[in-house]
Amino acid sequence: MDWNYLTAEDLITALRAGDVTSAELTDEAIARIERDDKAVNAICVPDFDRARAAARDADQARARGEDRPLLGVPVTVKESYDVTGLPTTWGIPQHRDHLPAEDAVQVSRLKAAGAVVLGKTNVPVGLQDIQSFNDLYGTTNNPWDHRRTPGGSSGGSAAALASGFGALSIGSDIAGSLRTPAHFCGVYAHKPTHGLASTRGMVPPGIPALPADPDLAVVGPMARSARDLALLLDVMAGPDPLTLGVAHDVTLPPARHERLRDFRVLVLDEHPLIATAAAVRAGVDRVAGALAACGARVERHSALLPDLAEAAVLYMQLLYSGFSAGFPVETYERLRTRAAGLDADDRSLEATRLRGIAFSHREWIQADARRELHRHGWRGLFAEFDAVVCPVTPTPAFPHDHHPDPTARRIDVDGVSYPYFDQLVWAGVATMPGLPATAVPTGRSPEGLPVGVQLVGPMFEDRTPLRLAELLEQEIGGFEAPR
Repeated sequence: MDWNYLTAEDLITALRAGDVTSAELTDEAIARIERDDKAVNAICVPDFDRARAAARDADQARARGEDRPLLGVPVTVKESYDVTGLPTTWGIPQHRDHLPAEDAVQVSRLKAAGAVVLGKTNVPVGLQDIQSFNDLYGTTNNPWDHRRTPGGSSGGSAAALASGFGALSIGSDIAGSLRTPAHFCGVYAHKPTHGLASTRGMVPPGIPALPADPDLAVVGPMARSARDLALLLDVMAGPDPLTLGVAHDVTLPPARHERLRDFRVLVLDEHPLIATAAAVRAGVDRVAGALAACGARVERHSALLPDLAEAAVLYMQLLYSGFSAGFPVETYERLRTRAAGLDADDRSLEATRLRGIAFSHREWIQADARRELHRHGWRGLFAEFDAVVCPVTPTPAFPHDHHPDPTARRIDVDGVSYPYFDQLVWAGVATMPGLPATAVPTGRSPEGLPVGVQLVGPMFEDRTPLRLAELLEQEIGGFEAPR
């Protein structure tokens, strides 16, 4: 039997029944990676010897009567997570020899849950791209079309899942880095509520692994089914034990509803600042149609929706002001000079990003205060709706574009050209206010590429979009293996 494309839930059932061993699953996964990953290049740091040893330990533990949430399940980990004994480089060649002293919190939780780590997955340089390539590990290709990107920055994880390289993966998201690769590769991902899952040990080389709470950024699960997302989120969720001195127990409210017909959903497919490709709108419409057919309340407009144009501006300001803190002094000064030279009437997102890099602390505080007004607006919306369905990005996966100056790249939306990073506005809908969002596949474009949507939910009500994702999977289908 080919176990590589079964869900983690199915593998756990088979392991508990004695139908397969972790050693067998791990050997089969490794064989598949060794056979197929030359073309995809998803696994940039294999850890096969230790994976086989962990699988043997899992089988012995099960023989002793132990049972843990992921005992014996093969998984992968985004390269940016610290794993003892493996390099953490963030795709930066000069850090090729950086070996962290301890596992990231989420890697420790995976191992404590019994997961078998096959290796690490590829990322863009510094995690700062919508593609996944770097001079150290090369380019990761989309399993559906090797000429296209799997997305970034968790592109290696999404490509691994779509290729059958492990049942689960963990990634991170500040600019759609979980959701965009899931959308591009036809898998599932969940961006948790900001602060729900500890990020310690998911830091650039040379930065201390402390229990910080970085603005906008989260870590989260990726999988090939909605139920697997919930399973892995239960392993990941909870505060950093260094902060509270406790284990990672966390109680989230249950999903608001258990039947599709009870959900109240706002559906969006247009953004005021960028067009949406027909293939993506079709995916949104498919979800809206399925919801309506099941009796859910589906609306296309609401006066309660916070202003999306202002939200995009705030998001770019907060995102790029955070990025600039890590820039070399000479780079920062050069960009600050460019920002000072902008025409005062230039209100493009490109200008917003450049001005964000040069933000003063006073300006950041003002933007943060406006963010709180948006959060309050979302509270009002979620008193009337349970979830918002909207695009993840404006297009399906786009062709590789390695122009050395990312600001010179363009994104084509049905024949109309936009600045490359303008496509981030849909990611910011959930990221800027810190809301949970679940990316789900909805089918394929006319060119045969995966298309997905995101289900945005109320803050700290992650189980609501996750349950909606599960119910939609039953109605419209979910992951399909590339062909």
